[in-house]
Amino acid sequence: MTLRCLLVDDNEHFLAAARDLLEREGLVVAGTASHIADAVGRAAELGPDVALVDINLGGESGFDLAGRLVPTPVIMISTHSGDDYHDLVEASPAIGFLSKLDLSADAVEAMLTGLQESQHG
Repeated sequence: MTLRCLLVDDNEHFLAAARDLLEREGLVVAGTASHIADAVGRAAELGPDVALVDINLGGESGFDLAGRLVPTPVIMISTHSGDDYHDLVEASPAIGFLSKLDLSADAVEAMLTGLQESQHG
């Protein structure tokens, strides 16, 4: 099954680079957004399998967005270390965190597989 994702980041250069990387690795980037209102609309329109959401969306918080995207699984992303956000990610509806440096189709798929196994196990 090919995963379809929504990519949310306020940096247009990162959106383009991440889309290119993920699609080369076999994920389908169904859409992109750069702020909360746009992301909520795109998620409703596209019904992605997962949303990759930057923690810092300019003046907005990716954590606020994560709560609004339920039931879509959300993976928080950032250039900062996951250690910086561990407690916030744990307390949020997000299923996990990936550093932008570690972003890959395999990492996204592994996180979703872990979620499915925990729901069925």
